[in-house]
Amino acid sequence: MSMFCYQCQETAGGKGCTMRGVCGKTEEVAKLQDLLIYTLKGVSERVILGKLDVGAMPGTNREVINSLFMTITNANFDDGSIETQIKRMLSIRDSLKPSVASLHDAATFTVGDRASMLEKAADVGVLSTENEDVRSLREMIIYGLKGMAAYAEHAANLGKKDDSISAFIYEALAATLDDSLTADDLVALTLKTGEYGVKTMALLDEANTSKYGSPEITEVNIGVRQNPSILISGHDLADLEQLMEQTKGTGVDVYTHGEMLPAHYYPFFKKYDNFVGNYGGSWWRQVDEFGPFHGPILFTTNCIVPPRSEEIRARIFTTGSSGYPGCRHIDPDENGKKDFSEVIALAKALPAPEEIESGSIVGGFAHNQVLALADKVVEAVKSGAIRKFFVMAGCDGRMKSREYYTEFAKKLPADTVILTAGCAKYRYNKLGLGDIDGIPRVLDAGQCNDSYSLAVIAMKLQEVFGLDDINKLPIAFNIAWYEQKAVIVLLALLYLGVKNIHLGPTLPGFLSPNVAKVLVEKFGIAGIGTVEDDIDLFLNA
Repeated sequence: MSMFCYQCQETAGGKGCTMRGVCGKTEEVAKLQDLLIYTLKGVSERVILGKLDVGAMPGTNREVINSLFMTITNANFDDGSIETQIKRMLSIRDSLKPSVASLHDAATFTVGDRASMLEKAADVGVLSTENEDVRSLREMIIYGLKGMAAYAEHAANLGKKDDSISAFIYEALAATLDDSLTADDLVALTLKTGEYGVKTMALLDEANTSKYGSPEITEVNIGVRQNPSILISGHDLADLEQLMEQTKGTGVDVYTHGEMLPAHYYPFFKKYDNFVGNYGGSWWRQVDEFGPFHGPILFTTNCIVPPRSEEIRARIFTTGSSGYPGCRHIDPDENGKKDFSEVIALAKALPAPEEIESGSIVGGFAHNQVLALADKVVEAVKSGAIRKFFVMAGCDGRMKSREYYTEFAKKLPADTVILTAGCAKYRYNKLGLGDIDGIPRVLDAGQCNDSYSLAVIAMKLQEVFGLDDINKLPIAFNIAWYEQKAVIVLLALLYLGVKNIHLGPTLPGFLSPNVAKVLVEKFGIAGIGTVEDDIDLFLNA
């Protein structure tokens, strides 16, 4: 077995990738990511045992968060940048001097060249934890931390941080080295991860809305204009802001792709007349959509699919935690400014995008906007105009089985409303499902982190209806997952007390049978069945 990774939904056979990642990552990248995580555990043990003041080490906190983000599925395929990050984190680790004599190997090991890194990685990967249930719980915590780190990095890029979040990351990573912890201890830590997931998503929500305003109902163009153009993908709004500032007045248009679509909902970005629309659909469709776009593509975060041609690779730029071999990476200067002049110059030298669809889509239904419609929504529920809400948030993916979500949306009765966030929305946000008394039947709250908005909406409705349990609301949860940001969203919902969540198109490969049994018995977690059977089950629950 040359590698082992089962952190995403598309992992080979639902059990684990052992030769090459389905995502496209190589054996070397997989092993280097394993070693980077192991190094972070060592850093964390030194912080915890040394009782170090997390608030006094902002640089280390940022590097730990960035390191976790780099290992998220489809984020960074560049073995060189991961190797560099390992060396950086080992240097940071060794600079931390806890006043204890005995430390775990993760806090003391040494490596030199690439060969020694790969040799060490072979002994410290996922399967190094022999107990299947302990391994399952440890990995679920780590994957939750990866998703949490992604959201924390976006918030930090907008000047918002919370040292308690970093302190918890150290606590949880160090705990995954502790063989004295029982399965019950790790279950408790899993829920605590969900608690801090809620805190981190709330922090990012505050960062986004305080800088860019609260999302509002917005019609987004999905056609094209005949100008040179840049396509921006990923999730980081701070990167988008810098790009818009540098492209205004240049004659270069900017289109969003994938998870960047919700940027159009923020009032701040509406002042740019060259911020013209969204091009294409979900992340995995880039293999077909990047060709006819013609212009440069800027990845601000994960969701990179290995490009099929050198021509497309030559048009891809990465920044932040993302990376791909052979693609130019843009780093910030000491003041955090990124120079996108090379991207802009390339756009001017290339043809305008081809139109692949036309029309518009509507979004912007984050918690502030939906709560502004609360009276109308409550009246629709009380009158019976709205029978049930379906939370269909989460991720999209390439598997044919994900057609289930499109069919599910199509076959839902006309008196139901879909609440969505994340790229899962691309399965049904262009279906034209109509509205109920002026309330669209697909309410798009935004990016995957905006699943927080859906939780806020549910808690507000619980308050309005005077219910003592969130699970008594007329809301069903049928969530698609793909990578680790969906894991932290799931753990956050479990922490908030939401039960009977259906998760698909398959349950995570990292769940051992015993851990899956606990989730089923304690939280009512279930998989998906047929569209017809599941709709019947949800409507009659």
